[in-house]
Amino acid sequence: MSRVVLGVGASHTTLMNTRWHDVEHLGRAHRFRNALSQARGRLEQESPDLVLIIGSNHFRGIGLDLMPAFTVGVGEVIAAGEHGTPTGPQRTDPAAALALCEDLIENGLDMAFSAELLIDHGISHAIQYLVPTSVPVVAIVVNCFAPPLPTPARTCAFGQALGAAARRLPGDRNVAVIGTGGLSHALPFPDWAAPESDDDRFLVDSWRHGKADWAGNEERRRRIILSAPPAINTDFDAEFLNAVAAGEHAALAHRLGNRDLVAAAGNGGNEIRSWIAMCAAVGATAGEVLAYSPMPEWLTGMAVATVTPADAAPTTHPAPRSGPTGQPHQTIDPTGERP
Repeated sequence: MSRVVLGVGASHTTLMNTRWHDVEHLGRAHRFRNALSQARGRLEQESPDLVLIIGSNHFRGIGLDLMPAFTVGVGEVIAAGEHGTPTGPQRTDPAAALALCEDLIENGLDMAFSAELLIDHGISHAIQYLVPTSVPVVAIVVNCFAPPLPTPARTCAFGQALGAAARRLPGDRNVAVIGTGGLSHALPFPDWAAPESDDDRFLVDSWRHGKADWAGNEERRRRIILSAPPAINTDFDAEFLNAVAAGEHAALAHRLGNRDLVAAAGNGGNEIRSWIAMCAAVGATAGEVLAYSPMPEWLTGMAVATVTPADAAPTTHPAPRSGPTGQPHQTIDPTGERP
C-alpha cells in the first residue's frame, strides 16, 4: 500500500513568467516566488514517487463542448506551453492514473477521464515550479470556470475519496498532492450562457470552438484578461489560509456555497476548490502558510502553503490561529509588506 506524505497549495500565474521585470523590485513578489522554491524543497525531502496535481483548465484543453466536474488524465498529458510554461508531453504514470480513476468510480465518484489531456498553466505552473525533477504526475482537472460548478463541499468529498484511492495504490509509494490556483481574483469571464458584449461573445465562442485555433485567438483573449482591474479580497484570503493552517478546510468548504464564494473571492477564487481537494486528500490536520502576497500586478492574491497528513510526523509548525477578530496574528496588509 502507498502513503500520502505531503500536500502543497500554491497560486499560479503566467505573469510571473512574462512580466517578472515589472515586479522584480517588490519584496512581496520575491516572497511568493521564494515560497514556491521552499515548497519544492519540502517535496524533495519527502522523496515522492508520484505527484497528484489538482488544478483548473482555462478552456484551453477542456471546452464547452463537454465540461466534466472532475477529469483525470489517464494517458498522455500534454502541456500547452503558453507564456513560458512547460510545453509538450509531461512525465506521467498512466497505470497509476487509471487505477485512481477506477477506484474513485467504484467508490461513488462519477469521474471523467482523458487519454490525451491538454493542460494549461492551471496545472503546468505547478510542474514548472514545484514538482521535483523526473517525478511523474497525475493531472486532475476541476471545473472552476464554467457553471454549474461542483460545490466546495462536493469537491472536499472528492478530495477525501482521492486520498483514500491514493493510499490504496499498489506498491510502496510516497504520494504527494498539489492543489494549484486562487486565491481571490476576478477574471473578465462572462456567463457563457448569456454573453453581453462583443468581447463576451468572442470569449464564449473560443470556449466552444476555439481549441483548434487557440493561438490565433490568444492575442485578443490576453488583451481582454490583462485589461481587467484587480479584485483581491485580503480578508477572505486570510480567512481561507487560516482554515488551511488549522486543518479546518472541510468546515469552510461546507459553509461556502458557490454564490458565496464568488461574491467574496471573485470568479477566480473558484480555484480554491483545488486547495480544498488537496487538503482533503492529504487528510490534513495542520498546515503552514509559507507566503501570502496580494499582487494586483498579477490580479491575484498569491499564496503558498504546505499541509501534512494526520498520520505523519509533523515536519513544520502550523501557522498561528486567528485572533479575536478572526484575522491571523500574522498581519497582512494590501501591499503584502509585513510591519
